[in-house]
Amino acid sequence: MKELPLAEVYRLIEPGPVVLLTTSSKQGRANVMTMSWHMMTRIAPPTMACVVSSDDFSFFALRQTKECVIAIPAIGLAEKVVKVGNCSGREIDKFATAWLTPLPAERVSAPLIAECFANLECRVVDTRLVNRYNLFVLEVLKAWIDPVQPKPKTIHHIGNGAFVVDGEVVHFESRIP
Repeated sequence: MKELPLAEVYRLIEPGPVVLLTTSSKQGRANVMTMSWHMMTRIAPPTMACVVSSDDFSFFALRQTKECVIAIPAIGLAEKVVKVGNCSGREIDKFATAWLTPLPAERVSAPLIAECFANLECRVVDTRLVNRYNLFVLEVLKAWIDPVQPKPKTIHHIGNGAFVVDGEVVHFESRIP
């Protein structure tokens, strides 16, 4: 074994695909950010947790409105995902800059993203860990899937601008759906 610098541990444990989180402020201004620090916490009702830095423009809208959309992009959107992650919504309209199409959601004010293969409308249900860890707990209220993208490949951030793309699917017997 060789010692690994502690600053690189996160690269081993990245929890899931890179997603886009959309918000809409109380004034109606939509924003989108790139996020890879999230995890499922419950299957039913579907509940997840995500970390949104208090330095991010989206943090304030999420805290204020307690609503968002988690939009899941496929590999074809990778350059746009990186572009969104490398700029701030404080200065620009990230939807326009990345050529992403906002669509109205049904249960929340934050927009869906037309180009993503899945969109999850979410409500914040627990903020007890926000002040300490910037961790929001979200309940998925409505889920959307794009049938035109039947077998999307997601991207996973492994640090320093490197990503892994989903690979071969393997199946094993499981008790969990």
